[in-house]
Amino acid sequence: MVTIGTVRGNQATPVCTLQVADIESAPDRMCIKVRQAKGGKDRYTLLSPRLLAGLRTYWHVFRPPRWLFPNGSGDGPMGDQTAQRMYYAACDAAGLTDAAGIHTLRHSFATHLLEAGVDLHTIQRLLGHGHVGTTMRYLHLAQQRLTGTASPLDLLEPPR
Repeated sequence: MVTIGTVRGNQATPVCTLQVADIESAPDRMCIKVRQAKGGKDRYTLLSPRLLAGLRTYWHVFRPPRWLFPNGSGDGPMGDQTAQRMYYAACDAAGLTDAAGIHTLRHSFATHLLEAGVDLHTIQRLLGHGHVGTTMRYLHLAQQRLTGTASPLDLLEPPR
């Protein structure tokens, strides 16, 4: 999953400004460079093998020279409104009637990582948060993490 940020003033959504060179597919890297993301800082996020396969298929068909997702004329990145329209079209095609905004993908990414057992510090780095407190907001979203946690009492040996 490519992490998608929100439209922030005149700043572009990070997925719109991805460049072909931002996809680091060497086996020891497997990451995506997100330029000027949250807080105006560059960071790296995950590149799954499944996403890489999809991006390679896309690249072989369209061969974008610089911008991974170029605008209609090919001389710049795709616009934020185009990304928003594509997001809502995908939601409609999937039958999601209560689809929230595109920023929901970022929240879903963090929540799924948390529910998969990824530690908060790693999620903090992947999301580009400066403070772990910001990342901790996702704790309330991860209900399975709370209900699926074993009680320390259950770890004790029963009395003989």
